[in-house]
Amino acid sequence: MTDLTNPIYSDSDAARKHLEAIRWPDGPFCPHCGELENVIKLSDDSKAAGLLHCRACRKKFSVTVGTIFERSHIPLPKWLFAVDLMTAGKKGVSSHQLHRMLGITYKSAWFMSHRIREAMKEGAWPGPLGGDGKTVEADETFIGQKEGRKKRRSFHHKHAVVSLVERGGKVRSFHVERINAKIVRDILVEQVDRKSDLMTDEAKYYVRPGQEFAKHESVNHSEEEYVRGDAHTNTAEGYFSIFKRGMVGIYQHCGQQHLKRYLTEFDFRYSNRAALGIDDETRALLALKGIEGRRLTYRRTH
Repeated sequence: MTDLTNPIYSDSDAARKHLEAIRWPDGPFCPHCGELENVIKLSDDSKAAGLLHCRACRKKFSVTVGTIFERSHIPLPKWLFAVDLMTAGKKGVSSHQLHRMLGITYKSAWFMSHRIREAMKEGAWPGPLGGDGKTVEADETFIGQKEGRKKRRSFHHKHAVVSLVERGGKVRSFHVERINAKIVRDILVEQVDRKSDLMTDEAKYYVRPGQEFAKHESVNHSEEEYVRGDAHTNTAEGYFSIFKRGMVGIYQHCGQQHLKRYLTEFDFRYSNRAALGIDDETRALLALKGIEGRRLTYRRTH
């Protein structure tokens, strides 16, 4: 639970020092040229607090330069509070709620939430899920508004999502235009170690890709078979339950172009959940470690 008495949520100087300790644990470096040695502090004056100068490239910078916070007019304490709120809530927090709690416009809150989702992305080379002796579940779902009773079982108007869940580990989700054997195989072989045991439902597009893994078992949901020994997709179904409750109950509306960012948010929280020994404070810290090099402009959100 977020401790509202923490000065990082009310004092700009405390917030800046908190971020400096996270981003520069071994001392500041220039985000423009990477210089470590010739960086000097300019002033202790309140108006220039945290401003540094690089003697190598002769540029000024602060801890927010090169991060999702760069050039933001929103005070840093409000940013840190928003990060804590978005990483702590199991089903997320809406932009309307951020707008009310932070005292900023809805447009700013919406843009802020998308920047924070950028910070939640995995690194460039996160490595495959699973491995020798490990099990990965693959499943798909559809998200979107219903179009009336007659079409309630149709998926043509919904967005397709494929998720890979390592039992006792992380999840990775992908928004795809359609689901077929080629798309499923491309995702599986790129994201899952082939020494893994693969568990799926009875969908035909898993049959051939499944042959490339150590073991592939499936359960037949159409015949009301949900568990057969170790064969099941209940872990993936549990993740989808959290995701859909958040999307329907908290966010309510999501454009197709933004779905990948919402998936990133839910993947991040699930992959860093309490069951893996990660508390709210550590989860927020992990998000703040991902702020560098992921500055998002308003134009890029559309």
